[in-house]
Amino acid sequence: MATGYLEILRARHATRLLAGTLVGRLPNATAAIAIVLFVRAEGGTYSLAGALAAVYGVANAVGQPVLGRLVDLRGQPRVQLPAAVLSALAMAVFALVGTEPAAVAWGAVAAAGLFTPPLEGGLRALWASVLPKEDQVHRAYAMDAVAQEVMFTVGPLLVTVCTSLWSAQAALLVLNVIGVLGALSVVVSPPSRAWRSAPREAHWLGALRSPGLLALLGAFLFVGIALGSITVAAVSYADDHGGDRVYGWLMAGLGLGALIGGAVYGARQWFGEPARRLQVLVALLAVCYLPLVLMPGVVAMTLLTVVAGLFLAPVIACAFVLVDRHAPRGTVTEAFSWLVTTFTVGASVGTGLTGPVVEAGGALWGFAVPGAAGGVSLLVLIATGRVLAVPAGTAVVAARSENDPNRAVEPRFSSGDRA
Repeated sequence: MATGYLEILRARHATRLLAGTLVGRLPNATAAIAIVLFVRAEGGTYSLAGALAAVYGVANAVGQPVLGRLVDLRGQPRVQLPAAVLSALAMAVFALVGTEPAAVAWGAVAAAGLFTPPLEGGLRALWASVLPKEDQVHRAYAMDAVAQEVMFTVGPLLVTVCTSLWSAQAALLVLNVIGVLGALSVVVSPPSRAWRSAPREAHWLGALRSPGLLALLGAFLFVGIALGSITVAAVSYADDHGGDRVYGWLMAGLGLGALIGGAVYGARQWFGEPARRLQVLVALLAVCYLPLVLMPGVVAMTLLTVVAGLFLAPVIACAFVLVDRHAPRGTVTEAFSWLVTTFTVGASVGTGLTGPVVEAGGALWGFAVPGAAGGVSLLVLIATGRVLAVPAGTAVVAARSENDPNRAVEPRFSSGDRA
């Protein structure tokens, strides 16, 4: 299993790009918990803390596709690094000013979210320039999805450590400085500096003019809802079974399941049409959410969350392949950024929707939401199956610059290829 991943990491620049992107995204991965801890340390209410974290999330969802389009138009270094610096400076203003005056605090948090660099989409645009084989690119997508789970597990721990050693204010400052260094490591690398998007057709919709991409985003909205709803239902379950420690175990179980599923999925080559495979993976994801409604004891429930997380990373990795295939020429970074935004919005909708459900019917009905959302996602994929399937022979093979054979212009694979 590890051989395929080691082969990728041994490729020139691959480890640097993956590590730099993960480090650069730490401020985004830790923003919610860091903001909440800081506001509470400043004497603010939980309502204020939650509202500021939500503002950051909404601004981030808006900024990702906009900055992604700018990356496609101007290149990575001209957008990613300035955005990272601006985001860090805005968060520094928030950390130094605090919650008063309110206008400054709200504006700083919004700016920090808005200017978060689209490193995630940028990395996926770079994989084809550093990995010579298509199956390696697809395996890199799976490894990328697994690495995200590690980052979202380790990130909150880093916030806690920084807060314990110094303060919540220091955590905000330190993590954002680290994030800028990560972004800098990526944008000064030869693949990032050499990468250019393919020539694009001028269109105000950009990547969203692709019917296939719109179909995928519609399905992924409900995948996000499913994941967001679990976090709220798990809080209700934990309140009745031991509190915060139990909640931590449940979230760790989800992350562990995603790690296992992503590692297994990326360890082998997959044949056939990825659109059909995504339908199967989403169906399995929805089915694995259903046993959560049983709400057994803590140990058994933790095991059920591991099972519930098994197919999340494979679903994300398979979606990456489809985004790459359906992104209009010259919009690959923007297209990946739209997937990030849709997933984020879906998770926010899931948390907002499940709160009233839990209050009305308890944790049991809260755990019914992810299964239902997964089922709706599957229905969207089935209904749009013809749109998502790429007719054989219509895709364009990856173009490379004659002067620089390592410079990928735009990766595209035909539906008959291995996926």
